[in-house]
Amino acid sequence: MNMFWLLVLMVFCNGLFMRTSTTSVSTRPNVVNIGAIFSSILPLGKLQKSFGCYFCFTALRFMENDTVAILGPQHSVMAHVISHISNELNVPLLSFAATDPTLNSLQFPYFVRTTQSDLFQMAAVAEIVAYYEWRDVIAIYIDDDHGRNGVAALGDKLAEKRCKISYKARMSPHLTQDDITNALVKVALMESQIIILHIYDTWGLKVLNVARNMGMLGSGYVWIATDWLYTILDTESSLSSPAAMDSIQGVLTLRMHTPNSEVKSKFVSRWRTLTAGVGNTNNSPFRINTYGLYAYDSVLLLAHALDDFFKQGKNITFSNDLNLTEFHGGNLRFDAMSRFDGGAQLLENILQANMSGVTGSIKFTLDGDLIHPSYEIINVIGTGIRTIGYWSNSSGLSVVPPEKVNANPNGSSSNQPSLYGVIWPGQTTQKPRGWVFSSNGRQLRVGVPIRVNYREFVSRIEGSATFNGYCIDVFTATLDLLPYPVPYKFIPFGDGHSNPVGQDLLHKITTGDFDVVVGDIAITTNRTKIVDFTQPYIESGLVVVAPVSKLNSSAWAFLRPFTPLMWCVTGISFLLLGVVVWILERRTNDEFRGPPRKQFFTIIWFSFSTLFFVHREKIASILGRLVLVIWLFVVLILNSSYTASMTSILTVERLSSTVKGIESLIASNDPIGYQSGSYIENYLSNELNILRSRLVPLNTPIEYEKALKDGPNRGGVAAVVDQRAKMELFLSARCEFGIVGQEFTKMGWGFAFPRDSPLVIDMSTAILKLSENGGLQRIRNKWLTRSACSSEGAKEDVDRLQLKSFWGLFLLCGSAGFLALLLYLIKMVRQYMRHSDGSSNKSFISFVKEKESDDADKMQSEESKSRAKRTRSDRVSNRIVHEDESLDGYNRGAYIVYEA
Repeated sequence: MNMFWLLVLMVFCNGLFMRTSTTSVSTRPNVVNIGAIFSSILPLGKLQKSFGCYFCFTALRFMENDTVAILGPQHSVMAHVISHISNELNVPLLSFAATDPTLNSLQFPYFVRTTQSDLFQMAAVAEIVAYYEWRDVIAIYIDDDHGRNGVAALGDKLAEKRCKISYKARMSPHLTQDDITNALVKVALMESQIIILHIYDTWGLKVLNVARNMGMLGSGYVWIATDWLYTILDTESSLSSPAAMDSIQGVLTLRMHTPNSEVKSKFVSRWRTLTAGVGNTNNSPFRINTYGLYAYDSVLLLAHALDDFFKQGKNITFSNDLNLTEFHGGNLRFDAMSRFDGGAQLLENILQANMSGVTGSIKFTLDGDLIHPSYEIINVIGTGIRTIGYWSNSSGLSVVPPEKVNANPNGSSSNQPSLYGVIWPGQTTQKPRGWVFSSNGRQLRVGVPIRVNYREFVSRIEGSATFNGYCIDVFTATLDLLPYPVPYKFIPFGDGHSNPVGQDLLHKITTGDFDVVVGDIAITTNRTKIVDFTQPYIESGLVVVAPVSKLNSSAWAFLRPFTPLMWCVTGISFLLLGVVVWILERRTNDEFRGPPRKQFFTIIWFSFSTLFFVHREKIASILGRLVLVIWLFVVLILNSSYTASMTSILTVERLSSTVKGIESLIASNDPIGYQSGSYIENYLSNELNILRSRLVPLNTPIEYEKALKDGPNRGGVAAVVDQRAKMELFLSARCEFGIVGQEFTKMGWGFAFPRDSPLVIDMSTAILKLSENGGLQRIRNKWLTRSACSSEGAKEDVDRLQLKSFWGLFLLCGSAGFLALLLYLIKMVRQYMRHSDGSSNKSFISFVKEKESDDADKMQSEESKSRAKRTRSDRVSNRIVHEDESLDGYNRGAYIVYEA
């Protein structure tokens, strides 16, 4: 392979300089020295060997010839070395292939990366790993600046996604076939099967070829190669043959994304024309890769920056570097090197560029990186490739090209997948699990607590290293359901004299002493911060156990459905109803009249007879009937509620306890027992604010029983707080105690693993299968069978009927009675006022006491007498008038006669 494409670029560069010189506004030199450092072998398409000393000498010779800028090198390792020279002499160094993320503007201000940094490539790899929900990966890399710093960036990006590199396979820069084989043998023994290959091109192909021969490119493995692989696919047409593609089938690789544009299309077309007939030894086409496009843009960027430099009226001048004058003489000729006076201005012009090239927009961020970094994600299939998606720093994974996403940021893409389907190694479309249990012969170290109580859950068989119990059976049954064998061994934890502290047991996982902990380990918030738990295999919240006694029936059992206050209010309501009806009916209804003694017993009888709907008194008034109807409805509800509560009291066995639940314990000052070494002490103290001085640690069920029987007055406890599963076993043979109140936490037991352990998901799935096929219930019946002694506790207060359940009825009835009395009073006042107009001297009280029919008769008689008197008076008056008229007629006749 020759360097013809480089010559084309350099010639094109010179053409640009000539064009810019014709439009110059100031005097420009005829020649501007630009250093170019390239290997004699095509970069990133062939084997990258170290030309360290040669590159250094080349760079030093550039500096003797008043060089204003350097293009290259293609190696991150040499870029570190040459950047020091560039910084010292103020000469911008533009590299289109050095992707080491540690080459930054802080340490090397004159280093300009005109391609994408590996920091973004590793961010894309980390997002792919997180997208497929893998947690551990293996990194294979060359142990040099490029490899180490790239993998370090990968580790940081994976940590942001809660993933990690579980194993790093370092390879020497001068590795051999045996080195590759030895490294892959170690990789094959690891649990993770997600392999990130960050290596140079030809070495990478050799690694993949050895991996295929070792069966590591089969089903279950995932290989993600960085952009070195696609650089080869872009450049080497010889890889298109089936034989060459076999070793990279199903591999994912990345390529720096360059948007399609007219400028890019014209450049590629012109390149093909220029390189027609120029190719490799096998006459294959001489193709250009993405790094070649960035190389072209680097020359273009430098040309524009120099053009702006001259337009600003700057001149190319150099001065002696005082730091180098002391190295006078010698073959390296340090004293002949000069500092570029305009280097800072030229660097500023480069970093402030805002133009378009064949790779897209050329613009730098404040950190010195190109804007809008993005990658294509490629899947190698058969003899070809397939783009399954894109990654960009702004939009993450998407099947839509980044330029379209950025052009329409508000566009709806919720129905678009993040990545298209992949053909994985082994020609399968099913997503690999990403790990297998280690095949290096190491057993799973299972930590098991040695308990001194509740041995039904975990117990050690005397004289052996074997354990049994409910938790052990669930664990072994779950392992049997895994799709792969898992060798394990139990490791006891504890001294056998006291229960081990659960937090200490879990701490052994974080220190690497145990791979899993099996036992009565409750899942709590604080514990999930240090370990990962499987799906709970038993529900076991906290409950309160206290001494209980049976509530036997008595002669006064019929009073228990209602509270005393309820009885009092009900009785008073009956009496008030009788009084209201008596007031409404006594003036019109003879049954409510008579001597006071009779009226009193009528009120009492009528009131309580309504309880059985046997009242015989007829209600005549409309208001009285309204009050009675409402009251009968109240009585109906009271009768039904009383009957239901009384039935429950007489037919259901009841237990009574002075402790009603956790609320009554918190409100009291009595001592509370708990299991020693458990999390319960911290929970009661920190979450429920119970003083630690009230908490009494207990170890065995015998201590539980003794403390509960003694009670708080004799040095015992008022109640014990513990997990439900254990308390059910405790109560199975102790009927004098019971669970009072409700379960006040919802927790479960699970198997504890290290954080991000891949076994957690598979074990949780197996637990669900065990629950669905009835295996969990069978194991529970085997170990945790309990008698009928355990009870839900005392609930008598729950079933007693309270006044607050009926106050609405009483209010309705009372309101109706009050309204009826008010209307009746208004009616009586009106009648009394009319009665008073008849010149009656009766008082209002006397008027109300009289029967309404007598008053009506008297009033009618008085009205008749009044009418008779008025009639007689009118007759007398008429007679007198007539007599007067007759007398007047007589007098007038006599007077006429007399006149005559």
